Amino acid sequence: MLYEAVLLFAVAFLGTWLFQFAAGSTELAGWRRFALQGYLGALFAAYFLWCWLRGGQTLAMKAWRIRLVSASGGGIAPGRALLRFALALLTVGGFALAVLAAVREGNALLSLALTGLAGTGLAWALVDRDRQFLHDRLAGTRLVLVEPGSD
Repeated sequence: MLYEAVLLFAVAFLGTWLFQFAAGSTELAGWRRFALQGYLGALFAAYFLWCWLRGGQTLAMKAWRIRLVSASGGGIAPGRALLRFALALLTVGGFALAVLAAVREGNALLSLALTGLAGTGLAWALVDRDRQFLHDRLAGTRLVLVEPGSD
């Protein structure tokens, strides 16, 4: 996830610069802030969907030799890729937001409770019979290891 975060930082940096250039202002108050958030969300979705639909791998997934496939082992359809993105956003994004909210409050008990609740989707892989994340199980996708030289 750290590799993916570095890549998303680059996408967000470039996307924010393009947004500010198109808006003719670096001021991000009011409607511009919400427009930028929506724009960046769409850019992130486009990045993941484009990578997953082109070959089942983002750049970070290539580094780790992981490929996204359908539950049957084939390529994934656009609707399934979009569903996986939305579900992963809820689990991974929810986990990150819960950690940030808990730290901001400075309450250790709240921090533990929110992080545990939001981390359930990720921790699911520990108890899943196929070691799949909850968002993969629900979306009908799975991650597979790519043999060296087969990509």
